[in-house]
Amino acid sequence: MTTTTTEAGNMKRKFSMPTVYTILFIIIALVAALTWVMPAGKYDYLVNGTDQVIPAAEVLDYGGGERLLPIPGTYQELESSPQGIVDVLMAPIKGFHKAVDVALFVLVIGGFLAVTMRTGAMDAGVASIVRRFHGREQLMIPVLISLFALGGSTYGMAEETVAFWAVILPVMAAAGYDRMVAAGIILLGSGVGVLASTVNPFATGIASGFAGLPIGDGIGLRLIQLVILVVLASWFVMRYAARVKADHACSVLADIQFDDEFSHISEDGGEFTTRQKWTMAIFFGAFLVMIYGVIPWEDMGITAIPTLWWWFDELSTLFLTAAIVIAVINRMGEGVFIKTFLEGAKDLIGVALVVAVARGIYVVMDNGVIIDTILNWAEGVVTGLSSGVFVVVTYFVHIVLSFFIPSTSGLATVSMPLMAPLADFSGIGRDLIITAYQSASGWINIFAPTAGHLVAGLALAKIPYERFLKWVMPFVILVLVVTVILLFVGAALAA
Repeated sequence: MTTTTTEAGNMKRKFSMPTVYTILFIIIALVAALTWVMPAGKYDYLVNGTDQVIPAAEVLDYGGGERLLPIPGTYQELESSPQGIVDVLMAPIKGFHKAVDVALFVLVIGGFLAVTMRTGAMDAGVASIVRRFHGREQLMIPVLISLFALGGSTYGMAEETVAFWAVILPVMAAAGYDRMVAAGIILLGSGVGVLASTVNPFATGIASGFAGLPIGDGIGLRLIQLVILVVLASWFVMRYAARVKADHACSVLADIQFDDEFSHISEDGGEFTTRQKWTMAIFFGAFLVMIYGVIPWEDMGITAIPTLWWWFDELSTLFLTAAIVIAVINRMGEGVFIKTFLEGAKDLIGVALVVAVARGIYVVMDNGVIIDTILNWAEGVVTGLSSGVFVVVTYFVHIVLSFFIPSTSGLATVSMPLMAPLADFSGIGRDLIITAYQSASGWINIFAPTAGHLVAGLALAKIPYERFLKWVMPFVILVLVVTVILLFVGAALAA
């Protein structure tokens, strides 16, 4: 009896969520199946910025590089082009060809980040702030949250936060706070930053590329969103920290016995040297230059500032140059620099491949000529919706999609080719669709157990996930409400 029970238990296979690659490949196969049953069709298209109309039958052969806008009400069916097994297998390869500029940009960013982290400037900078605010930790909370939010908003700081737990946990313990305060600083700070990404290459950059927009489009609303959410995150954590310091029984971790390894502050943080200060100046300066280079100043009516019209080739060059400058400042040897840069690029090869595989979905839909058929159906759904309601609906659609495609880059590659043109039908800017997408993805990653950096950080701090979830849920709901209001107002003002 015991043997039988044991064997039966061994035969039970524990379900595990497939990787994003498998999910995307399944989607490719399903989309290919749709090409056999869904009618092919195209809209007439208008060449952006001109009066030139491309008839539906000629769109597939159009070789211009301008952005094409579908003309509502012009959809017509064309000869079907079903996609087979070979097309499915070739889709990621063809997808890589179509997304090579984005993939290369991702790899360069990986190298740039690795070179910067190798210098120790990031760790030393945070440690310097910790020492400066020693004894005034309540004031340090909004400062650190703002810094983590800045990192999340500019370069998608998430996994990098794991290194800072060892610095911030002892400081919060010495100040009389519990470990949840440290969790709030790190996870909510970086979380709202990623949610309100301004020039995050892995969210805003990739989504903008597939939407056919400069990265700077829509940055105004995202900056407003970033400021509001940083203020709310600081208020939420500071309010809790004050209660815990006044009465430790108010801690959500009060009944858990922890070791005392964080009972005092470590003094071995090291000095924040002049060289490291220059390193961080170059690091953030690269993102400032990026912002300047991608914003279409002329389109915004600001003629005094020349528009550079930079795209992924220029941005890759910018961050490669910045990595070299940082290496020179820190006297990093040529061999060490190359090794570090390649290791950083290697760490992000998975992201680059996600972009390629996800782009394969678009390739199958495009070759099967069903993209406009789906748009035609969606056009009927959104017809009559106000611009504000439409963008809010888009936000919730992306929340659902984020559960199945947790990769921000993969989600952008899948959704933007379909969702961005829908904005044209609704009379709002495509930048609002990008804001809705990254807000949804960022919102999920504030609390989802699939967020690797969140689970790793909580494990380091020995904070049970369910306690964090209970603690953070009011803030999560608040962020949802604020984001919906901002998207609705933004769409109403843009209409």
